[in-house]
Amino acid sequence: MSVKFIEGGVCAARGFKAAGIHCGVRPNKSKNDLAVIASDAECAAAGLFTTNRVKAAPVQLDIETVRAGSARAVAANSGNANACAPEGGENALRMRAALAKALKIPEGEALVSSTGVIGQRLNIEAIEAGLPAAVAALSADPAGSDAAASAIMTTDTKKKEFACSFELAGRTVTLGGIAKGSGMIHPNMGTLLCYLTTDCAISPEMLKKALKAACAVTFNRISVDGDTSTNDSLIALANGLAGNPAIVAEGADYETFLTALTAVCTALARAMAADGEGAKHLMTCAVSGAATDAQAEMLAKSVVGSTLTKAAIFGCDANWGRVLCALGYSGAELDPEKVDIIFKSAAGSVAVCQRGRGLDFDEALAKRVLTEPEVEILVSVGQGSGSAVCWGCDLTYDYVRINGDYRT
Repeated sequence: MSVKFIEGGVCAARGFKAAGIHCGVRPNKSKNDLAVIASDAECAAAGLFTTNRVKAAPVQLDIETVRAGSARAVAANSGNANACAPEGGENALRMRAALAKALKIPEGEALVSSTGVIGQRLNIEAIEAGLPAAVAALSADPAGSDAAASAIMTTDTKKKEFACSFELAGRTVTLGGIAKGSGMIHPNMGTLLCYLTTDCAISPEMLKKALKAACAVTFNRISVDGDTSTNDSLIALANGLAGNPAIVAEGADYETFLTALTAVCTALARAMAADGEGAKHLMTCAVSGAATDAQAEMLAKSVVGSTLTKAAIFGCDANWGRVLCALGYSGAELDPEKVDIIFKSAAGSVAVCQRGRGLDFDEALAKRVLTEPEVEILVSVGQGSGSAVCWGCDLTYDYVRINGDYRT
């Protein structure tokens, strides 16, 4: 199948509108801090949420809401996580009620998210006052998605939005998403808010199945700093307005939808890894030759999560020993004497390790390779046919600067 990337983000699919405004949660009036995404029609809904035992109030509320399998809109604020906060549960309910009232929909069809500082009371009054204006600003134009993507950003430096179109049973189907995520990112849904919209007709059960499958090979394969947030939320809404025969079971149509969903989630996940707090490099680790795909994933995750490997990439130092070490403590099957390692980028490639031993290589070339914005670490382990790709970023001085005074 052919997946064509297009403009529009969450507004690319038929029947979806979005908006982003400043309501006052953040003191900086030039920064949007409240986003709304809404569908003209009722949607099949699915969601995946943080694995952290400490869950923010909006997450707890949304988990209950998506169990019903349908929703129509989501509101999200930045600047305050509404996690471990005074009146957190009550304020999440107030936010949901205000969204439902502004859109004139049942409260059970409204979802809410928050992101930002933990432990401080949410300015729910500002959100309640701002939601009618946000709903009035809803637009189906790409600008609506762009404004919403901006409103959910915290320490992000770049908006993250992608969309694609594809053919399904003779119909053109569209799928788009926006996301935020820059710090507190680690495999098993690193800190993110991500909203996916599609006009595909698909049952809630199959939407949830596809979301889990796509997340497993995208958002669950990125790492910035080893921390997992209290607020991670990945929500998908499908309103069926494309008019395709509804996907209610696995088969060719389901696989086509999953391919498109995975493509958009991959683009969003890579964008988050590239925009890690203080990052200068997107670090991609591709492992081949593992005993199984699961074993390959363990190996690749270990490399992109390695503090020492991250530091070496930041310094443009071809210190392949850091990579081999990370492979060794991953918990996966490994024979060090079968490991080959190559560093690769737009500047070329350099083999640095073969069968577990260092090679003589051109240090100047290696420096040029590692200076590029995206660096690939290609690992072959000689165990079988398993493979996996994971993404991370380097560790810079700015990461400590950003997080040293994040709250104050």
